Amino acid sequence: MIQTDVLIVGAGIAGATAALRLARNRQRQIVMLTRASDPRESNTRYAQGGIVSRGPGDSVDLLVADILAAGAGATLPQAAHLLAEEGPRLVNDVLVDTAGMQFDHGADGALAWGQEAAHSRRRILHVGDGTGRAIINALHAALQNCPNVTIVNNATTTDLITFPHHSRDPLDVYRPIACHGAYALDGRERTVHRYVAAKTILASGGLGRIYRNTTNPIGSRGDGLAMAHRAGARIINAEYVQFHPTALAVPGGEGFLISEAVRGEGAILLTPEGRPFMADYSPDWKDLAPRDVVARAIHHQMETQGYSHVLLDIASHMSAEAIQARFPNIYATCLKVGVDITREPIPVVPAAHYFCGGVWVDEWGRSTIENLYAVGEVSCTGLHGANRLASTSLLEGLVWGYRAAQNIDDSADASHKLPGRDEVPPWDESDLVADADPALIQGDMQTIQNIMWHYVGLVRNADRLSRAIRELRHLTNEIETFYRVTKLSDGLIGLRNAVEVSLIVAYAALHNRNNLGCHYREDAL
Repeated sequence: MIQTDVLIVGAGIAGATAALRLARNRQRQIVMLTRASDPRESNTRYAQGGIVSRGPGDSVDLLVADILAAGAGATLPQAAHLLAEEGPRLVNDVLVDTAGMQFDHGADGALAWGQEAAHSRRRILHVGDGTGRAIINALHAALQNCPNVTIVNNATTTDLITFPHHSRDPLDVYRPIACHGAYALDGRERTVHRYVAAKTILASGGLGRIYRNTTNPIGSRGDGLAMAHRAGARIINAEYVQFHPTALAVPGGEGFLISEAVRGEGAILLTPEGRPFMADYSPDWKDLAPRDVVARAIHHQMETQGYSHVLLDIASHMSAEAIQARFPNIYATCLKVGVDITREPIPVVPAAHYFCGGVWVDEWGRSTIENLYAVGEVSCTGLHGANRLASTSLLEGLVWGYRAAQNIDDSADASHKLPGRDEVPPWDESDLVADADPALIQGDMQTIQNIMWHYVGLVRNADRLSRAIRELRHLTNEIETFYRVTKLSDGLIGLRNAVEVSLIVAYAALHNRNNLGCHYREDAL
């Protein structure tokens, strides 16, 4: 059993920021768990466009207004104000001063501010089109200088340790639910360890991998959300899954994100015949409309006209040199699969991208379970409402990761007595006799992804959602039976979590009969 002051599940921008802030107290021990072999592997790494700050002629009120407009009336105003007020300062304090980030500058030496869809000002800081990679590299480099932070790779968190659920004291049933750490599978040893902590921070990312088409990396299957749900945490806004309008639609490049910043720099969406169409759906914003509007417009074009994809043309609006300088990663990746974006339009389709709901948390990242915080995409702060404004996700992870750590610092009971070895039972593997069959796991995961894509995707109705729930419930029973007799693996843990969060999303979508943001019901009331 490993004991620590703070356990952080996940190592993206939210978890890494929390760890850096907590590590200021050299007497405090922090353990970070990541299922990946490389701790920099997370959704953060794949964020291309940039991070919101405060650009020229910008203000708190202007950013708040844009966030509220994109959120379709479901954004919590207090969360938007908090982000707009504190975010720019933390970009400078944490990313630039502490982690040594260097954002792009223009020829005149001034910061190069980008603009993306639904932003009324240029306020996006970026590092080419690989901003997330630069951020996570800088944060983890800074963590290397923190001797009181231990990063454990190849560790798949299995379940949160919560009392009374895991308590051996029958009287704990009368007390509020409290988190005391987590169980995690060591991918090398194939054994489950107990990580007991005074405070636990979930920073495990999103759930895009429950969909067939997604921009998310392979680990984004809703692990943290499922664990929190099983523990009894409040989950909200689960119907709001944002689909990015433009993912590459070329064999060998499926799911690769074509950043919204491309449209921010002037790219135009076209039908395969070359006709611009966004003015038909959003006369005011056109190609810079919010993501939900653009994604549904593309979906409608594909569905009604029988297109397999649409086209995104940046070549007609920027010089080849400017494209290669601003979007080097997109240019290189597309070129590898036969598309020269400096000379021809890019085939694109919508794909599941960002989860706007999650574990309910307050302004400090505290969940409804004692000692459990949630930050980043696994959480729901209320910031995104029914639709996320571009490039606010990295900033949300930074702000709430920092605030969760600050709250732990300020908490009077931060060093309360930890449960002992005899109080937390070891993981019971006595009845697990079968080895996990990768073919069964992969087949079931593909079934989940197809159900979610066709029935709980961009366009929903009661019949589709009811069918999804019936099929997912049946699959849940099969997977749970399989899970109860099978030795643990990362794939099996992910499969169990994926079907659980799929049901959470499907039920939320069925119960919400209104069209709002990225939740679109064609049978809306």
